[in-house]
Amino acid sequence: MTTAQIIDGKAFAAGLRERIKDAVPSFQKQAGRAPGLAVVLVGEDPASQVYVASKHKATIAAGMKSFEHRLPADVAQADLLALVQQLNADETVDGILVQLPLPDGLDEKAVVMAIDPDKDVDGLHVINAGRLANGEEALTP
Repeated sequence: MTTAQIIDGKAFAAGLRERIKDAVPSFQKQAGRAPGLAVVLVGEDPASQVYVASKHKATIAAGMKSFEHRLPADVAQADLLALVQQLNADETVDGILVQLPLPDGLDEKAVVMAIDPDKDVDGLHVINAGRLANGEEALTP
């Protein structure tokens, strides 16, 4: 019989934030710059705005660069994909987070698939999900 173990989510998250903060100086020394996270928020969803603000605050607290891109809810799919491609090519951006859900009319799957798997911090790209499912090294959320 297996015994359940209660996990303290707040303590785990605090420890994870500390481990990330501790890893930033090593990254900076190796790369010659701070790591950068780009967050894309489409529309004005209040819950998404709160989440993105918390990510910005946590990124800065860890000593990383935070790049926010806020787009209107009626942005064209092609313009959103062009931004993702721009972020993929930006050497100062190490991670990309496109806040989901996207407004109606935008193809979430196409946007997620457009993110470079090496920059997919949510681990939603099929390459990362497949690697994870196979027990291989992959980005995990």
